Amino acid sequence: MIKLKRIHHIAIICSDYEVSKAFYTETLGLKVKAEHYREERKSYKLDLCVDDQYQIELFSFTEPPKRPSQPEACGLRHLAFAVDNVEDTALELRKKNVLPEPIRIDQHTGKKFTFFADPDALPIEIYEA
Repeated sequence: MIKLKRIHHIAIICSDYEVSKAFYTETLGLKVKAEHYREERKSYKLDLCVDDQYQIELFSFTEPPKRPSQPEACGLRHLAFAVDNVEDTALELRKKNVLPEPIRIDQHTGKKFTFFADPDALPIEIYEA
């Protein structure tokens, strides 16, 4: 029997490395664990920590194809972060010129959540823990 323990990392490919690096580190406040330039691929790999628990790998590649997103496409749908307070987090995002959607209530849990987009239109959810 397969026994998965936890999510090890989430990989994101961006179109503009510097813009996405600033978004994930400055706007969202993720901590840089390591940064590497891979000459053979002409690509950066940035390892980011989320509350020292999970890791996001941010990659840059030359001319990556656009991600089909609207309407909902097959594949990984979105990245979600747990937060203590969705309203406070949405307000902080607005102060940083990130526009979250209107806050909704999960009909099954009664918890608040909303979505916003990263610089490449990757949907990101914040969900009240």
